[in-house]
Amino acid sequence: MIQEPGATLLKRPQPPRALISLVPMIDVMLILLVFFMVTSTYLNLDMIPAVERSDEATRPTESTSNAPGGTLMIRIGADGVPTALGQGYDLPSLEALFLQRMQATPNLRVLVLPSGAADMQALVSVMDTATRSGVVNLSVVRLEVAE
Repeated sequence: MIQEPGATLLKRPQPPRALISLVPMIDVMLILLVFFMVTSTYLNLDMIPAVERSDEATRPTESTSNAPGGTLMIRIGADGVPTALGQGYDLPSLEALFLQRMQATPNLRVLVLPSGAADMQALVSVMDTATRSGVVNLSVVRLEVAE
């Protein structure tokens, strides 16, 4: 190409290369992280079966009775009946269960899980029964429902 001496050449500047930005992707990932953290449940104790077990399963074995400590979970239903090992108990039989388990396992840990619809008096009665039986390691577990 031959240029004339008085002519000027106009060149268009090349557009800058498009950079891929990671900022929008990071924003979306943080939003998803917060969403899944808020909507997930961390503790679901309803998955523990509360059904009647056979007599062989409820008998303590020698390995559990010789253990330094054990755990007994008492669930209080909406009707106020305490349930342990898949069986409902009235207060005198619950006290007998505590005494039996305390003889086998002196460092017995009792977890009381009241239902959200359970009466407060039922919880206090179970706690009093455990105290009369000599239980010193008692915890009340409270489940919160996500709304």
